[in-house]
Amino acid sequence: MIHHPINPDRAQTLPGLFQERLALTPDKIAYRQFDAATETWQSLTWRDIAREVARWQAALTKENLSPGDRVAIMLKNCAEWIIFDQAALGLGLVTVPLYLDDRPDNAAWIIDNAGARLLLVEGRFQHRKVAEITATSKSLERVISLLPPEKLTDWSPQFVVAEAWLKAAEGTAIPARRIAADMLASIVYTSGTTGKPKGVMLTHDNMLWNAWYASRCADFGPDEVFLSFLPLSHTLERTAGYYLPALLGSEVVYARSIALLAQDLQTIRPTVLVSVPRIYERVYGRIQDALAKKGGLAQTLFDTAVDVGWHKFEYEQGRASWHPKLLSWPLLKKLVADGVAEKLGGRLKLAISGGAALSPDIAKVFIGLGVPIFQGYGLTETSPVVSVNRPDSNIPASIGKPPEGVEVKIGEHDELLTRSRCVMRGYWDNPEATAAVIDGAGWFHSGDQARMDERGHLYIIGRIKDIIVLNNGEKVPPGDMEAAIKLDPLFEQIMIIGEGKPYLAALAVLNTEHWQSWCGDQNLDASGPDTLSDSRVNKMLLARLTARLKAFPGYAQVRRLYATLEPWSVENGLLTPTLKMKRAQILSRYAKEADALFSDL
Repeated sequence: MIHHPINPDRAQTLPGLFQERLALTPDKIAYRQFDAATETWQSLTWRDIAREVARWQAALTKENLSPGDRVAIMLKNCAEWIIFDQAALGLGLVTVPLYLDDRPDNAAWIIDNAGARLLLVEGRFQHRKVAEITATSKSLERVISLLPPEKLTDWSPQFVVAEAWLKAAEGTAIPARRIAADMLASIVYTSGTTGKPKGVMLTHDNMLWNAWYASRCADFGPDEVFLSFLPLSHTLERTAGYYLPALLGSEVVYARSIALLAQDLQTIRPTVLVSVPRIYERVYGRIQDALAKKGGLAQTLFDTAVDVGWHKFEYEQGRASWHPKLLSWPLLKKLVADGVAEKLGGRLKLAISGGAALSPDIAKVFIGLGVPIFQGYGLTETSPVVSVNRPDSNIPASIGKPPEGVEVKIGEHDELLTRSRCVMRGYWDNPEATAAVIDGAGWFHSGDQARMDERGHLYIIGRIKDIIVLNNGEKVPPGDMEAAIKLDPLFEQIMIIGEGKPYLAALAVLNTEHWQSWCGDQNLDASGPDTLSDSRVNKMLLARLTARLKAFPGYAQVRRLYATLEPWSVENGLLTPTLKMKRAQILSRYAKEADALFSDL
């Protein structure tokens, strides 16, 4: 059996990759997912997937869709997501992924902007959202639902249940269509932290080669098991958790939900995990909560294990000398580190973190306990991987080095620029926005500021548009400050403000559970209507926040704080579907409170 990754020169396109994988390992398990009806994990081989892809292609053919037509998908991660994507791509169609938790108005806007004619949904608990989308959308002609909705009356005439739709197409001849590497494969809409999202046009060549470059960054074995929970509508999961495993012939298992992720990790025991920092932050928070309940001895033992484990890591990386304390590692590993590793399944080889910056302090804890976290960096516009740390060259505070085939350089204003065959074709129906980010030499301008060390490792140092300029001209990158503050579990969400002001202030969302606990310690009434707005309480919270910034330069001083218990979410329009803050919207929502923080100027 061949275990080498499939070369993209051979595959040429994403459907070509699927056909190559099918020919090499038809009976190998490709995907596993949980069947709620039978309460069992079901396995699907590449042959099983191919059989379903053919059924879906027959049904799509009956819809009279032409190459280049757009079809949208709004599903949780599941094998049907892959089947639909492969069926569409094999007919020359263009897939438009939508986030399951996106607002109906935004989803409808994306569908119409892309001109998508067909939408695939799960159906059972989405009837209100889909009804709103179909009532608004002008381009949708058909809605396919995997499951019957709870109330058929809520659905539009375009609606059909998938099984009936598939059955009606049995015997339909599937046209042979030539798919070229430079053809448009997908339009992926960016999160839109400011204004409307932009449709990133990605070709077969873009995503296939990015997966190939990623495959060269680690020694992947033939029997890797990927646990998939980051949405497939996120380009990091799509490339690294779908196309990359197809290149490798690896098995992908779909987690049941974020709520059940801890159980799934121990059941599936993955070897590869692709995630955004928020997951690691949550695990870190639970560890800290457990230590706080156990007391001082447990905390001391834990801190010692992290310290020794981190020194061991630095020694193995060639950045530290041997030390006698390393002799204690086998015992500390048994007493502390193995327990943490077991919570993640016990056989994790690669834990990839991307999509946003992972706090170096959190990375140090996990790596010190033997969890192999590798931070990387990418953008939807670059398919997405631009750089990543490697097992033999891992500096957690950095975003690693670019893979082979990806060029980077530092441009004007320290901006990170990249050029490769993975850079998007452009923004859909938006040539002005395309010209603003891709220059005449083909360099994509990321908008992120970076530096490069003598080893070639890249470090993100800020975002050009997110830099806060105080009225004295001091430039403040808020991201690192916000990450440091969030290491305190009391602060669930934080945004530093102060553009054009003489000092910095902060808007904060407190963690309800920790707020109640903290109030108990201070003999305060957590549910009292005036507790959170009490000036004495505010000063205590501010002192706790500023304690997290002691290691920062003098400019990084937060003088005022507004705190709330109402979380910022996708639903209330303050977070993107990838959970990034919409800074302008948050500032607008809390304009009155923000003004009050600077009212005595």
